[in-house]
Amino acid sequence: MEIGFIGLGQMGSAIAGNLVKAGHDVTVWNRSADKTRPLVEIGARRAETPTGAAAGKVVFTMLANDQAVERVVFGDDGVLASAARPIHVSMSTISVALAERLTEAHAASGGDFISAPVFGRPSFAAAGKLAVVAAGDDKALEVCEPLFAAIGQRTFKVGAAPKNANVIKLCGNFMILAAIESLAEAMTLAAKNGVEKATLLDVLTNTLFGSPIYQTYGDILLHERFEPAGFAAPLGLKDMNLVDSAALSSRVPMPFLGVLRTQMVTTIARHGEDIDWSALGKVVTENSGL
Repeated sequence: MEIGFIGLGQMGSAIAGNLVKAGHDVTVWNRSADKTRPLVEIGARRAETPTGAAAGKVVFTMLANDQAVERVVFGDDGVLASAARPIHVSMSTISVALAERLTEAHAASGGDFISAPVFGRPSFAAAGKLAVVAAGDDKALEVCEPLFAAIGQRTFKVGAAPKNANVIKLCGNFMILAAIESLAEAMTLAAKNGVEKATLLDVLTNTLFGSPIYQTYGDILLHERFEPAGFAAPLGLKDMNLVDSAALSSRVPMPFLGVLRTQMVTTIARHGEDIDWSALGKVVTENSGL
């Protein structure tokens, strides 16, 4: 299939690479053009503008925030300027409000919009083992099924309204950070009372908490593998702000969200913007005096 891919960070590069390896005709664009080179070397083509990347049947965007998505979609050389009217698949973690705006804008231009954020860290993306959460028109989703199959181990179709997928992604990221915080607190409490963190983690993940989140982040916390960041702390803070925006507009009290946002701010203030969001575990440890 002739497709475009816009946004070549760690996740985007891995996803686009798997699409190339699956035999698709992929045209890539990134604000920093040097990031297109590894993909061009394995068979992709480089576009000069986002419009150029949106000349096929489908165009993906995997960008850091709402502002970046808005620039590449609504700009003079953006996705909506393409005469091809491709299916736009947004894999970015964006606000519910922007998902609604994109849905309306593509419908008005005669195109289709699908929200398809993913769960999984960069290593999962490289291995083609992401979980894809997709929402949008059934026919457009059917077109995208082989593309999702090339990048993920399972696709969850969650309705006709694209924003549904974004709501689920925000809920999931909130719960991931809550799990990291609770696990960091428990591991620190254990350590201060003479119990090895590894012992606690072994018991928890082999009894009541045997899930990928506790296993993956427990190992990261145990070995303090916070750099290089798989998911940088500023992105985690951005996502918590998006959760807050959705909660406020929906009138849903989320008191624990305030704790998580404060922990993200503290993590960035103490350890910089290049640290993984799981480094809030360092903040928990430091606050305990360890």
